[in-house]
Amino acid sequence: MSRCVHGPKGNHYRSPLVSRYASKEMAYNFSDRKKFTTWRKLWIYLAKAEKALGLPITDAQTLEMESHAEDIDFAMAAEEERKLRHDVMAHVHTFAHCCPTAAPIIHLGATSCYVGDNTDLIMLRDGFNILLPKLARVIDRLANFAESYADLPTLGFTHYQPAQLTTVGKRACLWLQDLVMDMRNLQRARDDLRFRGVKGTTGTQASFLQLFQGDHDKVEELDRMVTEMAGFKKAYLVTGQTYSRKVDIDCLSTLASLGATVHKICTDIRLLANLKEIEEPFEKEQIGSSAMPYKRNPMRAERCCSLARHLVALMADPLQTASVQWLERTLDDSANRRISLPESFLTADIILSTLQNITEGLVVYPKVIERHIRQELPFMATENIIMAMVKAGGNRQDCHEKIRVLSQEAAAVVKQEGGDNDLLARVQRDPYFTPILGQLDNLLDPKTFIGRAPQQVLRFLSEEVRPLLEPYKAKMDVKIELEL
Repeated sequence: MSRCVHGPKGNHYRSPLVSRYASKEMAYNFSDRKKFTTWRKLWIYLAKAEKALGLPITDAQTLEMESHAEDIDFAMAAEEERKLRHDVMAHVHTFAHCCPTAAPIIHLGATSCYVGDNTDLIMLRDGFNILLPKLARVIDRLANFAESYADLPTLGFTHYQPAQLTTVGKRACLWLQDLVMDMRNLQRARDDLRFRGVKGTTGTQASFLQLFQGDHDKVEELDRMVTEMAGFKKAYLVTGQTYSRKVDIDCLSTLASLGATVHKICTDIRLLANLKEIEEPFEKEQIGSSAMPYKRNPMRAERCCSLARHLVALMADPLQTASVQWLERTLDDSANRRISLPESFLTADIILSTLQNITEGLVVYPKVIERHIRQELPFMATENIIMAMVKAGGNRQDCHEKIRVLSQEAAAVVKQEGGDNDLLARVQRDPYFTPILGQLDNLLDPKTFIGRAPQQVLRFLSEEVRPLLEPYKAKMDVKIELEL
């Protein structure tokens, strides 16, 4: 019978999420080392609580377990699992092998999901705790960027066609607003997590009620004690064999929503890079294309978009898993969750690290932005010109017709001849507009077209963004250097 084996380095597939992209802390969070040491800690919590509540467990047994919590014989565990076809019992046997005194009471009264599900909940909680400071740093960098460019006029786009002016900082606040929503969603999802606790095979706690000879109070206290030892404030009062798989939906939906946000932001950056208005950082020796040496491709933003699509797509897994769990549970959730839960957090971790690197080095080209404004602003200023002529004694309808004709002529030069927008020059040459020629510079000042954008930026940052970052101030100084 064939089985999966790891050959020499380079001969087997490794997920690029870990080998190429993810941070060390997130990779460790879903590692075998973290998983199986957590299993052992959970067995220790259970034994200590059972002992405290009167079961015949000795200090020697719990001390022996604690002294071997970290020294896992992975080779032995793998061999045990090959024989038993059961990962939890393989690790029970492996732990018992190095704790002979404690062997009789390891996993006492518990089911596999006591260690499996509770460990997953710990990993989810810790995963959020890794992501939140990273998201806070992205928001902080982007907030600084928005503040710096709060009053720099730029063309707005609707339907990706030139529209009324906005500012570079105000556009960044549109990105920030989505990220702020993601921050609140991630915090809520983390804070809503509860512990599965000590529930037994079908969630009824029958085995523990038997251990404590029908004492319901002791069973409830056991659940409370283990929950507290694991660092949770509450446990789910009702479970089947597993905690509800809708918890996974809740967690991964917040990450998928973050993926949608990042995809939108990085798509915008890619579009602006094409216009040469804004670029992501570009290293001195970075190569944009193997064939075209002049190119400065937005590879970081493209990476974020690529991975964000994967993050959004992973949302389908917990939805389908939750919908097909039969009665108290079925095991067809297991293999899927081994992939979808870690991959969602690893992918979110990668895109936040990459986005932080982007936002720390965004480059703005004001002269290019100004040129694009000059190409479109005369059309946008026509209403202002009409109003000025009316104030100077002109007829609104006559002026409108004059502007319409001149605008069409200027548009033909732009679209058919490839020339610059010469509407302003046409207005200046037409004697009809002589009464307002001295006002044209003021009428065409880009800063008169941005409305309250600068004020909106400053208020938004002070009222909604900066307060949200306060809990993460101590972790703001970490910089990201992307490595492959």
